[in-house]
Amino acid sequence: MLTRYLSLIAIWGGSFLFIKIGLEVLAPLQLALGRMAFGTAVLLVMTVVGRVPLPREPRLWAHLAIAATLLNSVPFVLFAYAEQRIPSAIASICNATTPLFTLVIALIALPDERPTPRRGLGLALGFAGVVVVLGLGRAGVGRPDLLGVLLGLVAAVLYALGGVYLRRHLSATPYSALALSTVQLFIGTVQLAIITPLATDMPAHLPVHVVLAMLALGALGTGIAYVLQYGLIRIAGATLTSTVTYCLPVVSIGLGVVVLGEHVAWNAPIGAAIIIVGAAMSRSRRRTLPGPRLGGVTAAAPAAQASWIRGLG
Repeated sequence: MLTRYLSLIAIWGGSFLFIKIGLEVLAPLQLALGRMAFGTAVLLVMTVVGRVPLPREPRLWAHLAIAATLLNSVPFVLFAYAEQRIPSAIASICNATTPLFTLVIALIALPDERPTPRRGLGLALGFAGVVVVLGLGRAGVGRPDLLGVLLGLVAAVLYALGGVYLRRHLSATPYSALALSTVQLFIGTVQLAIITPLATDMPAHLPVHVVLAMLALGALGTGIAYVLQYGLIRIAGATLTSTVTYCLPVVSIGLGVVVLGEHVAWNAPIGAAIIIVGAAMSRSRRRTLPGPRLGGVTAAAPAAQASWIRGLG
């Protein structure tokens, strides 16, 4: 169990490092397409080997197309653009705000979600952490690029919208999470495959380390992590698995500093800690539903936060 737990933290915590490496030669659209294509390939193999039936209903595919836009294609591109302007560590902190935005949207859109003083305090604390990360009120050193942070926060909002959308429209589907994940990621790959060649030119040379980074983002972060995540849920339960979320910024910040030599001012890790505490407080204490976000944030969350597949960053 411990091996699975630590492996998930390492895989997902390293995602923002891999994005930064990929951006050395790839445009944001190309990077997003590459990771999604590798992830789709792995999930398709898993469905074939496991003989998992895929949905065929046009209405269900339409819902999954919207989910792919909110949870995959657009936020993946936004995070890639964000990392052109901000360190990978700051991008991972932006990603950590997803549970906070999810709760805000769920309170508005879902009648079964009710505000409580504890959750309200968690929200306030979490967003206070964002202010600390931004270094508002300080000048010069310690303040990240505001546009880059904004792009990361918009991506987190889209993740939140996508999770709530799936909760409303796909929670009663008879298909497995693997089947839904495969179709969703396939649709997102097709979306980017149409746009990317029109908007970018492929680099003349792809270094091996960049290709490996894309493999790690897609095949490892989606396919292998999927197996690890569900194995951990079976062994330890959804609640424990969901705590992987709170370790990701720590790993991302550490890798950014050690591997990439990024400079992170004191306010970034302190703000990240405040965000994580706020996100933990804002979680409902009701029974949680497993909702895999492959390559990302939570394996289980309140009903309002359940989603099938969401790539980290």
